[in-house]
Amino acid sequence: MTDHIDGAALLDEVEAFHRRFNVFPTEAAYVAVALWDTHAHLIDALDGTARLAFLSPEPGSGKSRALEIVETLTPRAATTVNASANALFRLVEADAGTPTLLFDEIDTVFGPKAGGNEEVRGFLNSGYRRGAKSLRCVGDGSSQNAEWFSSFCAVAMAGLGSLPDTILTRSIIIRMRKKAPNEKAEPYRRRVHEKQGHALRDQLAEWTATIQKQIAEAWPEMPEGVTDRPADVWEPLLAVADAAGGHWPERARAACVALIKAAQEGDEASLGVRLLTDLRDKVFCGADRMPTAAILEVLLGLDDAPWADLSDDGQNSKPLTARGLSKLLSQYVRPDNTPIRPRGIRVGSGTPKGYYAEDLSDAWIRYCPPPPEKSATSATSATSQVSGGGAVAEGPSESRHMFVETDTPQLRSVG
Repeated sequence: MTDHIDGAALLDEVEAFHRRFNVFPTEAAYVAVALWDTHAHLIDALDGTARLAFLSPEPGSGKSRALEIVETLTPRAATTVNASANALFRLVEADAGTPTLLFDEIDTVFGPKAGGNEEVRGFLNSGYRRGAKSLRCVGDGSSQNAEWFSSFCAVAMAGLGSLPDTILTRSIIIRMRKKAPNEKAEPYRRRVHEKQGHALRDQLAEWTATIQKQIAEAWPEMPEGVTDRPADVWEPLLAVADAAGGHWPERARAACVALIKAAQEGDEASLGVRLLTDLRDKVFCGADRMPTAAILEVLLGLDDAPWADLSDDGQNSKPLTARGLSKLLSQYVRPDNTPIRPRGIRVGSGTPKGYYAEDLSDAWIRYCPPPPEKSATSATSATSQVSGGGAVAEGPSESRHMFVETDTPQLRSVG
């Protein structure tokens, strides 16, 4: 009987079940979530598992409902809002079989008031690979023994805001949003619809039992350009799609490319990368050197940038300073492999501290995205132009800039 289950048709039903109650932001999201539900049934045949993250900036975006539907379709689902790392390790090691862990309100675990929860973060980071274990002390009082605990299991999460980068890179990210007036979803009633979800769950269990060996031996072909961590994340889902056949292999690879691209575009770059990129595209703009005061003036004047309101502890904020600029840039190195540091720059009779483009060039190449198309207006041309008493900063003829002392402490760049 189970040999005759049509995997592609079954996945169509799983997708349709989600569509009844969830309004996802893209078609790719429906494909990914249906494949994720199915891969949870194959966890014992897989070497890796993708985390699934439903995230949104505001409440009421359907995250918890999406997680609720996932719960009805996955094996041994265990939903938690705030569990300790010790409890999670014991749950995974329980004799009942590998659970599917569902974290609702994950922002309460990693939010600014949660204190980091490094042990839970470690559990989630390590458990995406088979064989991941952590050493824990077990016992009472002074009678303690060290034991290894597994953390490998399928995990889906829902929460506000974002997640630590180490978890995001192991996740398929679905950025939920509030329904528009023309977007409708069927009200979910657990007493009625949970049974329907469980019926699909049982069919998934039957079908996946027949493809365990196929999945264990699968090496799905990745879309062009999908390598490293994204390939690890998507490998089990593409293996499921290939086993199902029909239109699923093609749809899965299209969803893979779309969601990886969306994740890359949606991720906020690290503060250091954002700084390097703004220096290249908004500050230097072809100049070969810039005084620190002039750099800060441009950075603090950028409307769509964090530099005027940096948070130091989640509560206090202050503008970027010369010391903060130096600290951020010192994480990166010059072409000669020494840290990027401010150097003296000749401006008239003085030598204020500043930075040279040649010192930043290697970091720009390694860390920044490709530069945008050059526009006629640069950030330096937007600064006030003041006449008189200036000195030309020597450099290549095509990028000579004049730094003019004004009656303010800042130095202005006159192109």
